[in-house]
Amino acid sequence: MRPVIPYVTAALLFGLGVYGVLRRRNAVLVLMAVELMLNAVNLILVTADTTVRAALPHSGQVFALFVIVLAAAEIGVGLAIVLQLYRLRAGISVDDVPLAEAPAPAARVAADRGEGEK
Repeated sequence: MRPVIPYVTAALLFGLGVYGVLRRRNAVLVLMAVELMLNAVNLILVTADTTVRAALPHSGQVFALFVIVLAAAEIGVGLAIVLQLYRLRAGISVDDVPLAEAPAPAARVAADRGEGEK
């Protein structure tokens, strides 16, 4: 089997996924781009397993199965975060997500009065 075609296909899929992660503003589309990158890795693992003789039989397929399980867990957690973001902000734009945690309102009032933690 010629491994060039699956490797090139996986490289194109991974590149498309990286482009999607870097350029998209919608959180759901970013998650889809991450899934595309994980599927490209799966394609490389299975292709390498069939072309390279390893000491452990079917090790690439086993690693691909672990990546599929990881992708399912990532989608579960990622969609939960997206749903919470939509509930709080009424939108799922990645640009609107604050990267630093805002201080609690009580801490802000105490800071305004000059009452710091002692």
